[in-house]
Amino acid sequence: MLNSLRPYLTKFLEPLASRLNMNPNMITVISPFLAIISAVFFAYGNLIGGAFFILLSGFLDVLDGAVARRHDRASPFGAFLDSTMDRFADAIIFIGIIFGGYCHWFVGVLAIHSAITVSYVRARAESQGVECNIGIAERAVRLIIIMAGAVIAAIFNSNIIFTYFIYILVVLSYFTVGQRIFHVWEELNGPKKYRHKRLR
Repeated sequence: MLNSLRPYLTKFLEPLASRLNMNPNMITVISPFLAIISAVFFAYGNLIGGAFFILLSGFLDVLDGAVARRHDRASPFGAFLDSTMDRFADAIIFIGIIFGGYCHWFVGVLAIHSAITVSYVRARAESQGVECNIGIAERAVRLIIIMAGAVIAAIFNSNIIFTYFIYILVVLSYFTVGQRIFHVWEELNGPKKYRHKRLR
């Protein structure tokens, strides 16, 4: 959903990335520590603090890729590390939200499960040679939903608003899983595949 914005974001980050001639993996490793701080803020009931550190963590998650491309340091291990740290950050943020009492623990577990499954489906699809970056709730969208819900709940001083945002997030995440599974089926076994075979 946000892929169309990537060229503009990359252009914005280029000046900063050009000045950061460092190992991008170091930036990648810092990002989940900011997610931990976000989780602590959520656990102690500070919605604005939690949202702010999600924003910082997400910013570094984009910056590491920009630095890697700008200084020609992109690598398979860097991509693997980035994906792994993203999963860790996703889980720890929701653990903080659960401890903060913003949702029932079972809903929080579903949020973690759905987030990991969205990414897993993409990884498995790409291992089969199918590009699978589609879906209504990719990671950037999920983080935006959490931040928006936290800020709006803080403004109106109503924790239940944040809870509703989490429910919406879980539904959208599982819907994205379905979208990606259907997309992979179409690419590997669906009508598109059969049409391609008939044309050969």
